[in-house]
Amino acid sequence: MKNFKVFLNGIINENPIFVQLIGMCAVLAVSTNAINSLAMGVSVIAVLVGSNVAISLLRKFIPEEIRIPVFVVVIATFVTIVDMFLNAFAPDIYAALGIFIPLIVVNCLILARAEAFAYSNGVIASIFDGLGMGLGYTLAITVLGVVREIIGAGSLFGISLFGDSFQPAAIFIAPPGAFILLGLLIAIFRTILKKRATN
Repeated sequence: MKNFKVFLNGIINENPIFVQLIGMCAVLAVSTNAINSLAMGVSVIAVLVGSNVAISLLRKFIPEEIRIPVFVVVIATFVTIVDMFLNAFAPDIYAALGIFIPLIVVNCLILARAEAFAYSNGVIASIFDGLGMGLGYTLAITVLGVVREIIGAGSLFGISLFGDSFQPAAIFIAPPGAFILLGLLIAIFRTILKKRATN
């Protein structure tokens, strides 16, 4: 039950994007469409779970004084694996995500979970934490990508929804549109959380 609570915490109460507002650089840049958003989310899940497990296993052997550099090396290892995997098996997605895959190394979410959770908890709990936080990130970035693609391009996962007569609001594919939509989604998410807490 405790592990399930840890898992749900990352998706709802401590959602990395809608609640904690961390890791926002890639969220705003990559979420121009649903495919890129989903691919970025899955990449973050892989790195989060892998690094959480490795850090949890090594936590008793990592000296306190050098824990942060060790975390960065562990995270960089998993980011490199994901980067090479995408390059080999999904070159189109690899090209679309570009520099934002290597930048996962400095994503505040990954380092925060290593420091705040994996370094002081067991492997199973760390897996649930990585999955929960990763899914929370993935759901948030994918919702943003879906909304941006529908409004800004009139398509979903690259499939046209409204035909040739549709006039997309291209601003929502641009950075200002990302900020506007993200602000609205954060407001909606927090309103729902507040209503849940009062009921």
